[in-house]
Amino acid sequence: MFRNDKTNAESNFWISYADLMAGLLFVFILLIGAIVSKSVILKADLHTKEERLTKLSETLDVKEYTLAKLNNALAKSKALIAEKEKLLTLRNARIAEDAIKLSEAEKQLQLKNTRIAKDQLLLAENERMFKLHISEIDKLNKLLLEANAKQDMLSNKIVIVQNMLDENKDILNKTTKSLKEYEGKVLMLSNDLNVTKNTVKIKDEKLLTLLNALDEKKTKYDELVANLQAQKAKIKSLTGIKLKVVAALKEALGDKIDIDKRTGSLRLASNILFESGDATLKPEAKVELKKAFEEYIGTLVTNPSIKSHLDKIIIEGHTDSVGSYIYNLNLSQKRALAVMEYLLTLNFTKKHNIQPLMIASGRAYQDAIIVDGVEDKEASRRIEIKFRLKNEDAMQEIEKVLDAQ
Repeated sequence: MFRNDKTNAESNFWISYADLMAGLLFVFILLIGAIVSKSVILKADLHTKEERLTKLSETLDVKEYTLAKLNNALAKSKALIAEKEKLLTLRNARIAEDAIKLSEAEKQLQLKNTRIAKDQLLLAENERMFKLHISEIDKLNKLLLEANAKQDMLSNKIVIVQNMLDENKDILNKTTKSLKEYEGKVLMLSNDLNVTKNTVKIKDEKLLTLLNALDEKKTKYDELVANLQAQKAKIKSLTGIKLKVVAALKEALGDKIDIDKRTGSLRLASNILFESGDATLKPEAKVELKKAFEEYIGTLVTNPSIKSHLDKIIIEGHTDSVGSYIYNLNLSQKRALAVMEYLLTLNFTKKHNIQPLMIASGRAYQDAIIVDGVEDKEASRRIEIKFRLKNEDAMQEIEKVLDAQ
């Protein structure tokens, strides 16, 4: 009878133990699922931001290409204007040459007119003398033959002079015709010059419009570059917060606590906190753990300029590479949970409302300590308490993209 009671008690114990283990396994699976879900969400967010930055870079490339095309169009317009100015200079030179030739023709015409005037004076004098001879014809009968001879000579001279007058008239007509032709050419050249001036004026107006548009494009481009530089400076300042936090920790803690100089994480050796292969905190280790945690986290939560940027406080368990990965992952997770459970019981944690910030994570031997290419197993077996700032991962990725540009 007593043996049956003992058997039932043992059965109930093992059933309760199995239920407990199943519950713990379910909790562990939920934690792993939450971690994986958060990692996927963060990766999707980073991917979206990378796509936005890529589109911004493509937009800037298109605007730079448009600016280059405008510069090429401006250079072509300047070359065309220079060519028109050369043609205008040649036409002006030709007009000047024609004006010189016209002036020479006018001089020759004046000379011919002078000669004609002299001949007309001579003819008038001869006519006067002829009239004088007629009035004295009765008195000069004796000189009739000489007068007739002289008359014949004068008649010959008159014919010669008349011929010269006719020739001069022809020359004058030709000169007048040439002058009219030159006037027509000058008028055509003047019209061409006016058309050219109007064309140049229109092109100058178009060039001015293009220059104004180019100035507007350049102003918008400069504004975009200035905005991009401002955003880059802002992100640089945000990413610099991590360095400021690490510097503040070094200044506040000094050599009292071992912190990582690059990331600012607090490292505690596992052999001080746990027995080998065990996940239960040693009673004597709790005092040192409490002191280190309060000094380390106190530096973060009591500084207003740091606390506003604080996102998470992470408890990470790490092992060496001895044993299977699943075994070490399970052990590191249990140790991280044990440390977090103890820290959550502290009045300091409750006073500063640190619980919403704390998470625990087992890393197995994924982040083993390597010294000179060889794993330092003792240093790898550790608990790390680290902090993460808001949007820290995203800011690091954005900073890499901006530096690459």
